[in-house]
Amino acid sequence: MHVQVFKKNDKRTIYNVVYRDGKHGYYFMKRFNVTSLTRDKEYDLTQGTAGSRVLYFTANPNGEAEVIKVTLDPNPKLKKLFLEKDFSEIIIKGRASKGNLLTKNPIHRISLKSHGHSTLGGRKVWFDPDVKRLNYDEHGQYLGEFNESDAILVVLNNGEFYLTNFDTNNHYEDNIQIIEKWQQDKVWSAVLYDADQQGYPYVKRFLMEATKRHQNYLGDNPNSQQVLLTAQVYPRLLVTFGGADESRPPMEIDVEQFIGVKGFKAKGKRISTWQIAKIEELEPTRFPEEQEDGGEEDNTDDNEDLDPDAGKSQQQVIDEITGQLRLNLFEEDE
Repeated sequence: MHVQVFKKNDKRTIYNVVYRDGKHGYYFMKRFNVTSLTRDKEYDLTQGTAGSRVLYFTANPNGEAEVIKVTLDPNPKLKKLFLEKDFSEIIIKGRASKGNLLTKNPIHRISLKSHGHSTLGGRKVWFDPDVKRLNYDEHGQYLGEFNESDAILVVLNNGEFYLTNFDTNNHYEDNIQIIEKWQQDKVWSAVLYDADQQGYPYVKRFLMEATKRHQNYLGDNPNSQQVLLTAQVYPRLLVTFGGADESRPPMEIDVEQFIGVKGFKAKGKRISTWQIAKIEELEPTRFPEEQEDGGEEDNTDDNEDLDPDAGKSQQQVIDEITGQLRLNLFEEDE
């Protein structure tokens, strides 16, 4: 039914279960975590009554709680054949807990109605540069608090970047330039000597694309060289000339005014054709205005409806279960 590596004291992995107590007993639902185990000892998810059976089980690494649809066995005395239950309404208890009564009537099937979201809030994640792995134990660089839809941005020294999830099994390269929580609207500014453009210096502003595949904002030519990469909103550059152009005064560039935001594959804008000794980043003189918290975000749920009986009437479902074929004798030919 389920196999995974056991993590001691893991309070975030939550198991959602529906079981029948005994061969003809009532049905219960419960949520629990497993923080400790004794080797080679078996544990019962039910109350241990003979004939008990687990009808539904999910393991949720971040405490997700789904909505299930319960279809009961057809019975003329039943007014409602369907039940919908949200696991988020069930309190998380120990694995030996009895759980909440789901129904006293026989169940025909249980299906997933909609995927759930975490009921535990975000998970704090750290990156340990010594072992190049993520952890939840406060070792290394703190990356932030992550919810199920969040991702980690990894930028390498060669200009490659990609996104990953925040699974602690991930292993990362040695040449990491930046690793942080990905922000979709974050604008980056890069300065590079473009090997495809006679080695002239270019500056570009772009967004990191949401992709798990390695992409490179320096381009396809491996001879292009990065000078700097910054996420300052209003970055400033100081260009110092050299060689035959050493007598020219240094040039300051307000990058936000110098070039607009384009795709990461865009060439960018050439800084100068004169000989350059050094390009360095200056402290910004402009800063973005602090935005007031607009209150809670709109969490309107647009989950896909996974109901296998969507669009069917209760009678149609009963006919499918019982194998009956209903004929409409009153249908008129037009």
